[in-house]
Amino acid sequence: MQRLTPTTTVSVVIPALNEAKAIGWVLERIPEWVTEVILVDGRSADATEIVARDLVPNLVVVHQPQLGKGAALRAGFAAARGDLIVMLDADGSTNPAEIGRFVRALQAGADFVKGSRHLPGGGSEDFTRLRRGGNQAFVRLVNLLYGCDFTDLCYGYCAFWRRSLPLLALAADGFEIESELVLRVVKAGLKVAEVSSVELVRRAGASNLNAVRDGCRVLRTIIAERPPRLRSRVATQARIQLLPVSSPAPGSPGWLPAGLESDRRGVDRFDSGYTGPERRRPRRPRPAVTVYRAVAQPIALGPVPERGAVWAPEPTAPDPAAVSRVAT
Repeated sequence: MQRLTPTTTVSVVIPALNEAKAIGWVLERIPEWVTEVILVDGRSADATEIVARDLVPNLVVVHQPQLGKGAALRAGFAAARGDLIVMLDADGSTNPAEIGRFVRALQAGADFVKGSRHLPGGGSEDFTRLRRGGNQAFVRLVNLLYGCDFTDLCYGYCAFWRRSLPLLALAADGFEIESELVLRVVKAGLKVAEVSSVELVRRAGASNLNAVRDGCRVLRTIIAERPPRLRSRVATQARIQLLPVSSPAPGSPGWLPAGLESDRRGVDRFDSGYTGPERRRPRRPRPAVTVYRAVAQPIALGPVPERGAVWAPEPTAPDPAAVSRVAT
């Protein structure tokens, strides 16, 4: 792999919801040269954060109370400080060993790199007939409407330069974020590259993806974003602000998973019903840690312009209580 320049930094963003049995496999395989790992916990009720912090001491943790992969990724993008951002799934379906090929493509001149299961060397160990057929139909539709030549669409292994985020004004909350991201990149006139990737079977648990429901959301996104049509009404985007919150160290007395912490309101953790690993084995006292709590701040967007133009929200004064980790 081409070596990173001394000034190039890489942030890996991992949205997770109850992935304690899989997240360890993912984190152990992230290359050592990655600068920053950001875990966005979407209200997990298990030991996801405990496992992750044990493996990555300098882990950046964001608690996103709003459910949905899109909401989690947007919060992770807001937290990222690297020059490059790489998106990984917490279930092990995207192989961290492939991060290098995404970085190489960005260093070679691409603004945005997406993984493709249909290029030579790519593939999927988890394609059902419904998912394969739906994805192929969406690829053909996007190529027709947007004048592209993609080989894959509904696959969340992507990487891009963080400097491109203001051009994209992402707003999706669910799995359609992957399609919205690609289409906004195309409409912004950014240089896109595809690299081969193999989708793996998730390491544990059941997927939160519903092929029919989320497929309909992807279709609505493709239609809504198509050029040269303008939106007939003003859209709303939730700007993500991250508030630093001091929290008991994961696994220590007083700690609760993000999914239970949001409803805590003074309830003692031993009355919460949580029976995570720290209840079964004693752990050494740990100092409090800082997590970032994602807060959505709705702002109005103008009509989406035609392809090639820059679409971004008007600058707004940030909440003085928020940290500097603010992005769209």
